[in-house]
Amino acid sequence: MRTTHRTKLLTATAAAVGMVALAAGPALAGPGDTTTTFTLAGNGLSVSVPSTANLSSVGSTAIGATSLSGSLGSISVTDNRGGLAVTWTATVASTDFTTGAASTHETITKTNVGYTPGTVTGTGIGVAVGTVAPSLATSVPVVAATGVTGAESASWSPTVTVTVPTGSVAGTYTGTLTHSVA
Repeated sequence: MRTTHRTKLLTATAAAVGMVALAAGPALAGPGDTTTTFTLAGNGLSVSVPSTANLSSVGSTAIGATSLSGSLGSISVTDNRGGLAVTWTATVASTDFTTGAASTHETITKTNVGYTPGTVTGTGIGVAVGTVAPSLATSVPVVAATGVTGAESASWSPTVTVTVPTGSVAGTYTGTLTHSVA
């Protein structure tokens, strides 16, 4: 079998074209980036308090006593706003305490009601500090937190002290303490 020059030339040309095709090949694709996002939603700021408290739960205070004190129970503030180095302040206000028909001798005014937060404990990055309020005649700050980052909770068990005016009559006195946080 004889190979002609023409066949060799065609074979060589076909091989060269194949090599060029292999060398050129498809271009490699660059990386593909995807910008990805998500949202962490803040859930606000809240305060939790006991629904009732009996300041004389360890025994009745006798008529003629000048003052009485008792624990209000656990108060807690939860900060789920998700902020960066934010603050909050818890305040408390009182109504007058009354018994019977709420006459002058059946009323202990809110100016005679004091509040001591005691030890404030909590979780989170912030610092919460309590402040004694000798009178709850107006809404007063009792615990303040600074440097709160992300989520935090703080709690305290305040002592409420009532100065009993001379001439107050015997009875069960009822009033309301209102806690707020902002």
